[in-house]
Amino acid sequence: MNNNPYWSDLVKTLDPYVPGEQPKIDNLVKLNTNENPFGPSPAALDAIRQQAGDNLRLYPPPESDVLREAIAEYHGVDIEQVFVGNGSDEVLAHAFNAFFSGRGDDILFPDISYSFYPVYCQLYGIGYRQIPLAHDFSLDLSAYPDINGGIIFPNPNAPTGMAIRLAQIEALLERNSSSVVIVDEAYVDFGADSAIALIDRYPNLMVVQTLSKSRSLAGLRVGYAIGDQGLINGLVRIKNSFNSYPLDQLAIAGAVASFADEAYFQHTRATIIANRASLSESLSARGFYVLPSAANFVFAVHGQHGGSVLAEALREHGVIVRHFNEPRIENFLRITVGTQEQQARLLTALDAILGR
Repeated sequence: MNNNPYWSDLVKTLDPYVPGEQPKIDNLVKLNTNENPFGPSPAALDAIRQQAGDNLRLYPPPESDVLREAIAEYHGVDIEQVFVGNGSDEVLAHAFNAFFSGRGDDILFPDISYSFYPVYCQLYGIGYRQIPLAHDFSLDLSAYPDINGGIIFPNPNAPTGMAIRLAQIEALLERNSSSVVIVDEAYVDFGADSAIALIDRYPNLMVVQTLSKSRSLAGLRVGYAIGDQGLINGLVRIKNSFNSYPLDQLAIAGAVASFADEAYFQHTRATIIANRASLSESLSARGFYVLPSAANFVFAVHGQHGGSVLAEALREHGVIVRHFNEPRIENFLRITVGTQEQQARLLTALDAILGR
């Protein structure tokens, strides 16, 4: 229903982001939302349990200083260069509002990318222009014009999973100093180089990361931005005009403990990278072309079978993957890297579907 008489004109025109399906089906192999197949750090779970006490009657610290300090120490930056929010989606929403609203010129982002970007633009009245990916689906930053209201792109990109080198990002920053450049690094821990290394040299650069993917904390909703203190202060102004207590005490405790458990993080990260290589090889052997991925998912197209047909057939076998009915990628499937057992069920289902 899109004509409720109590809706504002803005609400009537919105085309909201559609998240990946979260079905409640027994014995389902769920490879559609890029969730980590391995649980959170045991230390993080223990910290959450210890925090769940009488002090939950109190408001959490509004600036989440303990977490910001942990993030700053982990990445080798100052605490004044760190901002935290309810998942990277909220951090990105504040960034769009703080740095892209009212700029006049269109902001720029890839034509095949995170589908929340145009939603934020619609919500905040921001003009935008989508720059096509290259023919091989790589991100070509040299195609981004110098006159713009801001630039945002994921590295690795989503849904393609392809990463770009740090030198390409720095080349963009060298010629684009008049607007903010946001690098969305939701999947960076699985094989890309973080642009955090460039923060101190470029005051218009902001890097956004999340604990949802590589740290298995999607259910806590913790995201953060790292950038010049001037940019961070802009985000704080937006936050304190919207929700001055963004993170709860359980989320802060779990996130801090996660950063402290480096051994667990490195183990699960390495396992996913190894499973990704195995999955890509197995899909290639079954007639798929798989884009080179630096994320915790692969983006693959079959030479003889359409994406929607394969997605529906897999669902009938108890396996769900993500299909995007969009130009250029309508025959691709985005498949989350799972455990070896989950991937075996995926491949067994594909063998039945493909008649192997």
